[in-house]
Formats: sequence, C-alpha cells, structure tokens
Amino acid sequence: MKIISHGAAREVTGTCHEIQLANGKRILLDCGLFQGHRKEAVTKNSQFSFEPAEIDAVILSHAHADHVGRIPLLYKRGYRGKVYCTYATKDLADVMLQDSGYIQEKDEEYFRKHLPDTMLACEGPLYTQQDAIDCMEIFQGQNYGEWFTVCDGVQAQFLEAGHIVGAAMIVLEIVEGSRVHRVGFTGDLGRNMLPIIRDPADMPPVETLICESTYGNREHEGIQTAKHALQEIIVSTSKRGGKIIIPAFSLERTQEIVYDLHVLWDAKEIPAVPIIIDSPLASRVTGVFMRHPECYDKDMYEKFLARAHNPFQFSLVRYTESAEESKELNGTPGPMVIMAGAGMCEAGRIRHHLRNNLEDVRNTIVAVGYMAENTLGRSLMEPEISEVKIFGEVYEKKAKTVYINAYSGHADMADLDNFVCSVKGLKRVILVHGEIEQMKPFAERLQHVRGDLGISLPERGEEIEV
Repeated sequence: MKIISHGAAREVTGTCHEIQLANGKRILLDCGLFQGHRKEAVTKNSQFSFEPAEIDAVILSHAHADHVGRIPLLYKRGYRGKVYCTYATKDLADVMLQDSGYIQEKDEEYFRKHLPDTMLACEGPLYTQQDAIDCMEIFQGQNYGEWFTVCDGVQAQFLEAGHIVGAAMIVLEIVEGSRVHRVGFTGDLGRNMLPIIRDPADMPPVETLICESTYGNREHEGIQTAKHALQEIIVSTSKRGGKIIIPAFSLERTQEIVYDLHVLWDAKEIPAVPIIIDSPLASRVTGVFMRHPECYDKDMYEKFLARAHNPFQFSLVRYTESAEESKELNGTPGPMVIMAGAGMCEAGRIRHHLRNNLEDVRNTIVAVGYMAENTLGRSLMEPEISEVKIFGEVYEKKAKTVYINAYSGHADMADLDNFVCSVKGLKRVILVHGEIEQMKPFAERLQHVRGDLGISLPERGEEIEV
C-alpha cells in the first residue's frame, strides 16, 4: 500500500492525499483548492498529478475550499465514483462549490475587462456554477460513527473532528490478504470548547495516522479570550468613528463571530453599531447550519435553541445579498462592522472593502483565521509589510491590523501532541497540512516522546510505502 500527498504537503492548502492499495484500488482523501500567488495557484489547480477517471472513491473530511474545492474539476475531468462525506458536509459543499464556481467566473470576467495584461493562460474558469451543481450527483452522505463500504477491501467511518459543522476525521479499515490495516486521517483537527460545535472525538487504534500540522509549533490563546478581544476592538474603533473590517470564512468562522457578537450584545458589552454580513454565501451557509442541529454542542442548545432563539440573527445584524448593497457600504460612514469573505482575502467581496478602507487610520482590519503563505491576508498581518497590491493597485496599510488567533478552528501544538500520543497501536505518522517551520518541531517532539514512531514529512508527489 502506498500513500501519496498531491497537496497540503509542506503547505496548508490544496489538501489531497491518495491511498493506493495492493489490489489496484485508489482512494482520495479530500480534493481541495490551492490558494496563494495567483499564477502558482492557477497552475496547481488546473493540473492533476493523476488521472481522475482512474480514482475509485473520494472521502471528504469537510467543506472548506482547500479540502473540497477541486471536486467539480475532478468530475469535469471524468471522475464518476462516489464522494463520501457527512450529511452536513454534503449540504455545505453544495453551497460552497456553487459559490466557488461563481467567483471563478466573475474573477475571470473582471481580469479580462480591467486587467487584460495580467490574464494567465488558461481555458476559461477552472469550473463554473453549473459544473458545481452537476458534480453533486456523486456525493453520498453518511452518519458519524457508522461503518460504510468504500470499495473492495475498504471500510470507513467518520468521527467528529471538532473543526467546523460536519467536519470529520476518517478511519479506514483496509483488508489486504489476511492482514487488516487501519489508517486514520485527521482532516483539520479542531479544538475543545469551540462555540457551536462538539469537541473532537478520540482517534481509535490505528497503525498509520495522516495528521494535520497547521499549528505544530504554536500555541493559541484560550478560546475564552477571543470574545473579549473582539469586544475591545469594536469599542475602541467605534469611538474613533472607524469601520471594523473582518475577513472571515463564510463557513464556520462567520457564524462563530456572529454568535459571539450576539452574546456580547445581549450582555450590553458592545455599542449599538450596525453589523453587516456582506456575504450571500454566509447567508446560505447559516441556513445549512440551522438544518443540522445534530452537530451542535450543549451550550448552543442551552443559550439559544432551548429558548427558540436564532443564534445568528439579532437586531444589529443585517445580511446583504446584492452587489449594490455591498457597494453602498463604501459611502456609509462608520462606525460599523463589516464581515465578508474570503477568509484569506484571495477572493470575494472582502478585497473591495480592503481597497476602500485600508488607507483610513480610523479603521481596523481584524484577522480571525489562518492566513496561508503568499496570500493577501498574510501580507496584511505581517508588520514589516507596509503596502499591499489589490486588483493590481498598491495600497498603504494605514488602518490598524489585529490578529485574534484565539478563534482558530485548528488544534495547536499542545492539542496535537496530546492527540497523537493518545493513539494506541500507532506505528507511523505522516504530517501534512503545515508549513515546514510548524511541521519540523512537531516531528521532533513526537520523536522525543514516541521514539518508536516512523515520522514522515512528505513533499508533494512523494510516495510512502506502508
């Protein structure tokens, strides 16, 4: 058996790991979009390092774009097997992939019209909204904790990952001759005590673990500090009449922020400023959230659902739909909060809000999630970078920039150490979904504590025999 990382190998985007079995079957764990420098991302996203029609099955951990975003292209290029995922992930992927197709269509339209000299050589958008709709026919929902057949010789089950609604770790039971081999895949491992969703489950005994390492050498602030930091930012920025611009993933992070704002408003700890969710995608995702209460934790029930309250809607909040509503915000004076996607500032309406607000010293740009290398979001948060390029124009970073890392939906170094060391029967760990400066210290700590482990940090395309 071989494991090959086609993406998220010493990087944090484009998750796609292949398991090649001795019987010839080939399984993909996720198939996500690469994000970063536009030229590099276009090249990586448009090319598969395998023939899609030769893949037998795809098992999906969750609906973030860097894990699900290339499935419409996989389908377009001939894949006709199943995409197995939880029911919540299936519903979210339907929304997320159509939005991705829309953004790709609109981005190409914009660049052709306004910046033709920077157009990259490609055959139109990666995929369209219709391609995203078409590929949903191969998605198949599964319940958490129930074994299902993936292909000949392979059973799988989903376990709670604690990352976003519907997110799952994957356990594979692979029969080869008289031997049974268990492989675990963390997907994106979450944290305990995150709002809305349940905590991560324990990984059962496995011999091989494919483990994310996003924060392999970094500690988060306690999740309880996030709400307080958000409150301080809103109060201070509002006093100077500024706007709080929050690039937030429309899936999970936006709902978490709205949830905390609701709690703060109920406690009268923030001023009565308009809170604009400038993301049609976030509106649709929130609707999916409300259809899947099976994913919620105890607090969500006690604070809101038991009292028949909608946690994602209160008097200060307004959700926008049209582009005209979004453009009107440019001329509307602060104070106000504007949340828009995408979370790494590489697409969507957030780029327009940054262009219009980044050079105003009264404003605050607040990062509430991971910013990958070579993204606009990472450049905004790097203190040594004084200006950034948006839509081909250079803008100075005059607004205050703040990163609240307590909102991260990823396990930190202590969480990862405890998680891996608790897995019984483990013989090999394959570290993925992490930049090398995060992965190496994590590997060194594991080697120190569990010297019996084989630890791999594969490069893209590298084959690991198991």
